[in-house]
Amino acid sequence: MAESMRRTILIWFAVLIAAAMAIGQGPGDQTTGQPAAPGKSTMKKPNNGKAKGSPRNPAQSPASQPGPLTLTPQTYPIEQVQAGELRFSSQCGFCHGRDAAGGETGPDLTRSELVAQDVRGDKIGPLLRTGRPERGMPAFDLSDADVGTIVAFLHDQKTKFEALGGGRRAVDAADLATGDATAGRSYFNGAGGCSGCHSVTGDLAGIATRYKGLALLQRMLYPTAGRPDPARPKVTVTLASGKNIRGRLASEDEFTIVVIDPAGARKTFAKDAVKFKIDNPMSAHFDQLGKYTDDDMHNVFAYLDTLK
Repeated sequence: MAESMRRTILIWFAVLIAAAMAIGQGPGDQTTGQPAAPGKSTMKKPNNGKAKGSPRNPAQSPASQPGPLTLTPQTYPIEQVQAGELRFSSQCGFCHGRDAAGGETGPDLTRSELVAQDVRGDKIGPLLRTGRPERGMPAFDLSDADVGTIVAFLHDQKTKFEALGGGRRAVDAADLATGDATAGRSYFNGAGGCSGCHSVTGDLAGIATRYKGLALLQRMLYPTAGRPDPARPKVTVTLASGKNIRGRLASEDEFTIVVIDPAGARKTFAKDAVKFKIDNPMSAHFDQLGKYTDDDMHNVFAYLDTLK
């Protein structure tokens, strides 16, 4: 159990480091709701499999840049802000986070250009009532009072986050778009050995549609971090009598191994009384973590991101 726990900690540490490195190398002006330089398009430019240039100055990372400032500073009664917090949490918190700083699927509204330009609901109100179906945002049937409280909460949150003076906390897909897809394909089919277990027309078909940004990177580095769960490791236990018992690995610690046999029964064995062999399909991923260079990691990610 100690060894398993230690391995899990090391793997997650590697995932977090990978994400942090990716943020520091991310391209600018590509995140939804971020301000663009005058005359510069906010449309994300495709990588087209071309290698990136010299390393980006961390100070230029989109994660380190402040969000757009509120054009018309405005304040609201604390009671209205508190009511808006409750309403926002129940209606919008799942996607945008309870604090409006980004959630499961919605962007960080404290860094939104629309919120920055809004004046007492003239832009936020219409958006709430019409929604953005093409982006998965539904329309809300809210009274004027409810809209007013949400507007008050969003502006209050934006003011607080502006005062912090730091960058955003989320990882956008654009932050990770630093690799060379062509080099990633070569590594996938060559030195990385990935094609020995995976097929871009089979299990990986459309993976970049199912997983985006950090979720795709985590799935690539540590496949147990996502849904559906990968296949459970298989184990063969050989008893002292020579009889073999095969099944799925339920759990393992320093002293025992628990197997679920084909009939669904759980069987526990003392490790010092049997011989066993575990076939874990995730082992190759664990081993690969120690082999990746930073470029390999980002290149393979860039290649997987083309499989849509």
